[in-house]
Amino acid sequence: MLKHADIWRAIDRLAREYGLSASGLARKSGLDPTTFNKSKRITREGKLRWPSTESVSKVLRATGASLGEFVSYVGEGEGIGVYRNIPLIGFVQAGAQGFFDDAGYPAGGSWDEIPFPGLGDPHAYALEISGDSMAPVYRDGDIVIVSPNSNIRRGDRVVVKTINGEVMTKLLRRRSARKIDLQSLNPDHDDVTLLVDDVEWIARVVWASQ
Repeated sequence: MLKHADIWRAIDRLAREYGLSASGLARKSGLDPTTFNKSKRITREGKLRWPSTESVSKVLRATGASLGEFVSYVGEGEGIGVYRNIPLIGFVQAGAQGFFDDAGYPAGGSWDEIPFPGLGDPHAYALEISGDSMAPVYRDGDIVIVSPNSNIRRGDRVVVKTINGEVMTKLLRRRSARKIDLQSLNPDHDDVTLLVDDVEWIARVVWASQ
């Protein structure tokens, strides 16, 4: 789930990448210089104020940055904004042996690769969705980017692999010391509760090519 702080983080990092302050970026984009000031990000009533899509569009046009580059600044961590090749496999393959190590990091030499902006996670990888079991959120052919090192919070979309080799993408509803409650993305499929001991690894989905 994209959060208020994520978008503002992306704007701040984009400004730094082009040698600008937040106010300098706003001015360069033809906006009021105070548009991106920290004081403007929350109203006097304490409500979150989001940057408008028009503002983001003007920022991209002014800097020449692509939408993909902007998305790359959303993630946590540094080392972002630079495209690199990340591992890619089909969702069905992810359940087979030899593609991940015990920590859930990509392993072995059987992965394809795709270029993607750096996420600050050297272990990030891509899964290609097959079938419609995750529709309407993800459909056949969609690519999801998974970050094993990202913090996972309630409400995040996650990829889970069980010790039996089953791989699934769900919404994390709750995680305790003993079990993990997962909500199915497809309303025609039942929600799932797994014992922690039955889970090999769980990782956060940070981007999707929808």
